[in-house]
Amino acid sequence: MKFKKLLCVFLTALMLLSPVNVYATDYTYPTDDGAINTSLDQSVEGNEFDCKSAILMEANTGKILYTQNADEALPPASVTKVMTLLLVMEAIDAGKIKLTDSVSVSEHAASMGGSQIFLKVGEEMSVEDMLKSVVIASANDAACALAEFVCGSEGTFVEQMNAKAKSLGMKNTHFENTNGLDDTAQNHVTSARDIAIMSRELIKHKKILEYSSIWMDTVRNGAFGLTNTNRLVRFYKGCTGLKTGSTDKAGFCISATAEREGVSLICVIMGAPTRDVRNSIATKLLDRGFANFEMYSVKGDVLADIPIKGAMNDFTQGSFEKFTYLAPKGSASKITRSIIINDNLCAPLVKGDVIGRVVYLLDGKEIGSVDIVACNDEKKIQYFDLFLRGISRYFLK
Repeated sequence: MKFKKLLCVFLTALMLLSPVNVYATDYTYPTDDGAINTSLDQSVEGNEFDCKSAILMEANTGKILYTQNADEALPPASVTKVMTLLLVMEAIDAGKIKLTDSVSVSEHAASMGGSQIFLKVGEEMSVEDMLKSVVIASANDAACALAEFVCGSEGTFVEQMNAKAKSLGMKNTHFENTNGLDDTAQNHVTSARDIAIMSRELIKHKKILEYSSIWMDTVRNGAFGLTNTNRLVRFYKGCTGLKTGSTDKAGFCISATAEREGVSLICVIMGAPTRDVRNSIATKLLDRGFANFEMYSVKGDVLADIPIKGAMNDFTQGSFEKFTYLAPKGSASKITRSIIINDNLCAPLVKGDVIGRVVYLLDGKEIGSVDIVACNDEKKIQYFDLFLRGISRYFLK
């Protein structure tokens, strides 16, 4: 009798280790419905504002909420400095330069006109004070001095600006200088969409938002005052920056950033007739974004007790990443999720293998998903291991 039972254990082992077919149907892992975070899937086109172009982007997701002639290449004036600042911040991150480094001003940098802090040839100023001067007061001389400090010359720095624009997918951009002065520029242009793209990249550097949200500050040990060129910082709730610009050729431009309740917006206006019109359009678009959308987010998690066949253990673990979604206002609470594990999951598994999906739905329609990946290696059980398992279970009855 005992021999028959042991034989049954052995035959069972053979069956479990035989090749397993994977079917189209999935095993649904039990879960509670959960609300998540989402972004709009389509942009709203319009030609309603008194400017040459405009765009509204949600920064966390990169979703476009509104466009008006957003891809026309236009002169950007000092909004150019968004790219200048981005390359300087990347040089800091790479350890090439430090905020405390002292920058010596060249004759070329000191010769810049327009908005400036009146740097003198040979004057020295820290990288941080020059950054503040560019971000807050739009100092053309400081922008050029920083570019020379990073790359040795403004020309080499501009080459890197154009290379970075290309790598970010900015399709309608060509830079000729670091500051946006366009009296002699022949083809110094970008688009509202491209400005939104590089602005989104820049604000990943939180130090920039720290500077751009300052209304007034000083450099030269308090001897020279800086006042923010972006009045929205003072007068618009949630505004965090970012960069203004104006010339006769470009008109009045802005890349304005603001955040409320987890929604982070970038509004770009180009070619407005006056500063007040520019600020009014930006305010209206930002208001529209905050009034019509909400951000909801679900954290990543680890799932235990996922059934697996042919492994040393009967269960394994999987993990999934955070999911965010920009949802129409009032709809985030309707979003549900379903955790789906691949049918007939079996060993061997390597840590990181995709073993399922977390699917998010709004009104029954899928709005996104994230992969579930194996947390551990799972080796295929050998015949002898399975035989020993069967024996131990038999004698423990």
